Amino acid sequence: MISRRQLRIKVMQTLFAFFNSGIDSIQAGEKELMLNIERFFELFLYQTSLLTEILHAANNHIEDCRNKHLPGYDDLNPNLRFVQNPILNALAENPMLLKQFETRKISWVGEFDIPRKIFTNFRNSSDYITYLNAETPSYEQEQQIIIKLIRKFILDFVPLDTFYEEKSIFWLDDIDMANLILINTIRALEEGKIDKKVNEIEFYVNDEDRLFAKELFAKTIIHSDKFATLISEHTLNWELERIAFLDIILMKMAIIEFTSFPSIPIKVTLNEYIEIAKEYSTPKSGLFINGVLDNLIVQLKESKKIRKTGRGLR
Repeated sequence: MISRRQLRIKVMQTLFAFFNSGIDSIQAGEKELMLNIERFFELFLYQTSLLTEILHAANNHIEDCRNKHLPGYDDLNPNLRFVQNPILNALAENPMLLKQFETRKISWVGEFDIPRKIFTNFRNSSDYITYLNAETPSYEQEQQIIIKLIRKFILDFVPLDTFYEEKSIFWLDDIDMANLILINTIRALEEGKIDKKVNEIEFYVNDEDRLFAKELFAKTIIHSDKFATLISEHTLNWELERIAFLDIILMKMAIIEFTSFPSIPIKVTLNEYIEIAKEYSTPKSGLFINGVLDNLIVQLKESKKIRKTGRGLR
C-alpha cells in the first residue's frame, strides 16, 4: 500500500534526524526508520477510523434530535441515508479493521469533538443536503459522498492537524498521502465485495520494499563523506555549508540509487528526488538538485559506477 516515494520520504526524514542527532549506530537508525514507516500505517488507520467516528456522530445527532423536549416531525422521522451508507457501515463493522484499531490502539477517546465538529460542518453543506435529497443514490454516489467528506471537510480541518501533530512530528507531512490512499481505497471498494476488498488492504511493507528502505538508509550513511566530496566537486560556486542540508541528503540518496540499485531506472530516481525536493526543501531545490545530479550522472557513467540492468533501464 505504501509507495516507493513514501519510503524515500521516510528514509529522508530518518536520515535528517540521524545526522542531526549525532547517533552513530546504523542499526538504531534502521529501527527508527521501520518505526516511522509503521507510524504511517497508524496514521492511515486513524483517518479510516475517523470516518467511522463521523458515522457514530451522525447516529448520535439523530438520537439527540429524537430526544428533544419537543421534537418536530423531521426529528422523529429523520433521513437515514447517510447513517445507512453501505461503505461507512462496512468500514465500521469490518472485523479486520476493528482488530487493527485494537492492536494499534487507534482511539478517539477524549477527542470526540473532532468527528462531531467535522460532521456538523458536513451536515450543513450543500453536498450533504443534495445527497440526502437524491431519489435513489447509486453505489458510485455513495462512494463520492465519502470522498467529498474527506476532501472538503477532513483534509483542511485545523483541529485534526493539531491532534496529529501532537501524535507525530512527521504526520503533518504524511497526511496528504494518507488521505490519497484512503480515497483510492474507497474507490476500490466494489459493490457487494466491500469486506473482501478491505481485507486485501496491506498494512505492512513487503520484504522487497523493506530491504530497499534499509539499504538506501544504511548505504547513504556509509558513503556520506565520500558523496559529500563528490557533490562539492559539482557545486564549485557554492560552499557545502550554504547548501540546504536536506538537498545534500537527497542528492546522496539519489547517488546511492544510481549506483546500488541496478533495477531502478536513472530517470525514475532523478524525477523522484526532484519532486521530493520541491515538496520538502526550498523553492529552488528542485532545479538545483536537477542540475547537480545531471552532471553527476555523466561522471558516474563515465567512471562505470552506474550499471543498470534489465530491459529499458540502460
